[in-house]
This record gives sequence, structure tokens and C-alpha cells, in this order.
Amino acid sequence: MPAHLAGIDFYASSEVVARQLIGVVVLVDGVGGRIVETEAYDREDPASHAFSGPTERNAAMFGPPAHCYVYRSYGIHWCLNFVCREEGHGAGVLIRAIEPLAGLDLMRQRRDAEDIAALCSGPGKLCQALEVTRAFNGRSLAQPPFQLEAAPAGIEIVSGPRIGISKAMDVPWRFGLAGSRFVSRPFR
Repeated sequence: MPAHLAGIDFYASSEVVARQLIGVVVLVDGVGGRIVETEAYDREDPASHAFSGPTERNAAMFGPPAHCYVYRSYGIHWCLNFVCREEGHGAGVLIRAIEPLAGLDLMRQRRDAEDIAALCSGPGKLCQALEVTRAFNGRSLAQPPFQLEAAPAGIEIVSGPRIGISKAMDVPWRFGLAGSRFVSRPFR
């Protein structure tokens, strides 16, 4: 596994990778867009699935970097995470929102939604729009159906507390593209 993919050092901490991913274009079978919102999680973090150690459910989070960790949230929505740090550590970045750029018609069909800002403005929505399911768990980001393209230089990144967690709520590990209308919730 290469240490860098699309300009991202997936061996870095989840906080660093979460920042680096803002502006990166992610495509799944040619459908996707620019990452505009992420959240970092680490095994030392009580809000992380990795906090209590490896289980059958979270095993991919302890796997090699630049792979997927996909889980179901509240038994309803799939959530896509990119694994980082060295194998065995247990860290990842939740992809919270993307700005749709490619395959808009397919996204609209999959989401049964017309408004472009509503297609991928949340982790469950983006997984539905990209057709990401548990079948992607453990897959490499360096191989099809994934394609990652480096972020442009000079983008402005904002940060704030993560969303929808009950532990370590004040940790400012939610990152976003400043001014983006495609984030799941505005940054304050």
C-alpha cells in the first residue's frame, strides 16, 4: 500500500488525514464529488468505534491504511470511513459530505432527490448516492471502484465539534471546506 494517495499521507493521524481529505475528489465507479466535510476518530478517542479494541464489526478500522471501514449507523444508514495510521492502530476518518460533481443523474435516482445540495450532505446520504454498502468494508482506496484525485492548493478549511456523538463532543475534529453549501450542517 502506498504511503500517499491523492496527496494524502494515510499513515498520519486521523486528525491530519481528516484535514488533508478536504477538497479531495472521491469517485466510486465514476460517481462522486469533492469531499467537503470529514470527522476524525482514533482508538484513544472515547467516541471512536476503535476505543474498546478490535471486534468483528470494526476489524477493518484496525486494518491497513487507505482502506474502507463501512458500518451501519442506527441500523439504518451506511457510513464510509477511510482508515489511517499503521495497521493495528485503529483510526479512521468519517466522510460526512461531498459536493456532487460526477454521476448526478445516478445520484438523484439512488436518493430520489432533485436538489443537488441534498444529494450527499450527510454520511448516510452520500453512501446511498454512491451505492456504498457493507460490501465495501475493507476495500482498498487505491483500486477500483475507487478513484481519488488530489485537492487543489489553497483551500480554506474550518473546524468544529463532531456531530451526533455522546462522548468527547467538544473535540474539534470535524473539518469542512469553508463556505461550502454542501456540508451536513453549518460550521459555527
